[in-house]
Amino acid sequence: MSIKFLASALAIAASTVSTVSAEGAPGYSGFNTVWAETFDGSAGTSVNGNNWNIITNLHVNNEVQTYTSSTNNLQLSGGATVQIVPRKDSSGAWTSARIESKYSFTPPAGAQTMAEAKLRFGDNAIANKQGIWPAFWLLGSSVNNGVAWPACGELDVMETVNGILTGHGTAHCDVYPGGVCNEPNGLGATVGIPDQSWHNWRIVWDRRANTWTGETITWYMDGAQFQQISGASINNQNVWNSLAASSVYFILNVAVGGDWPGPPNANTQDGYGSMMEVAYVAHYLST
Repeated sequence: MSIKFLASALAIAASTVSTVSAEGAPGYSGFNTVWAETFDGSAGTSVNGNNWNIITNLHVNNEVQTYTSSTNNLQLSGGATVQIVPRKDSSGAWTSARIESKYSFTPPAGAQTMAEAKLRFGDNAIANKQGIWPAFWLLGSSVNNGVAWPACGELDVMETVNGILTGHGTAHCDVYPGGVCNEPNGLGATVGIPDQSWHNWRIVWDRRANTWTGETITWYMDGAQFQQISGASINNQNVWNSLAASSVYFILNVAVGGDWPGPPNANTQDGYGSMMEVAYVAHYLST
């Protein structure tokens, strides 16, 4: 585990594919850093197995990729980042990677909880990213204890599809289809992304209200709010608790194809230009 309470400038090795971010997870006034992963390690090696489960043998949403543990798809940059790289082989088959944190947390009552990551996308042209689907999200830990999706709760901090510079922040909950969260669409909002370079994506649970209806979950890009739900808007305490008062864990992945983006096409390019690169993932709690 890599825990850093203040951001610091680090000397880094040159990346073989691009300039990488070398900052640790930043500190914030009024918050303690509870857990952070800053992806330190040698270039070309895999993520810390004490912190992450590397997911394979998972096929959902009619996606076309196969998730692997290969460092061709998942590697540390050597500059304190991780790169999730979709690849297409000579037969046209796609591979990529998905990692899920072994660390989990429950936002406590009476406090603010923040979860965030800093990430960027590869520099392939948007026209060459049909079917590419990177995401930073949190899933309710109860899914591993027999609670089906979406009743387990899911909070997508950032998703984008087909290279389009639009970030989607979405809550999934209750039942499928329909239900409180209008599944399978979820309760979502969007934000324009200025470019494919580094941006900070954050979600904040504010459970300081006197009643559950006054609690909120708010999404931010680069510190600017673009989505919010509340106990009052959900209007069901059990469903709200699945989103705001239950254990969650981090997921980072790049899918290829699927129901939402549609399949890749002849123009879709693989490799570093279609990757998602992550500088850190962190969990904070108000003091």
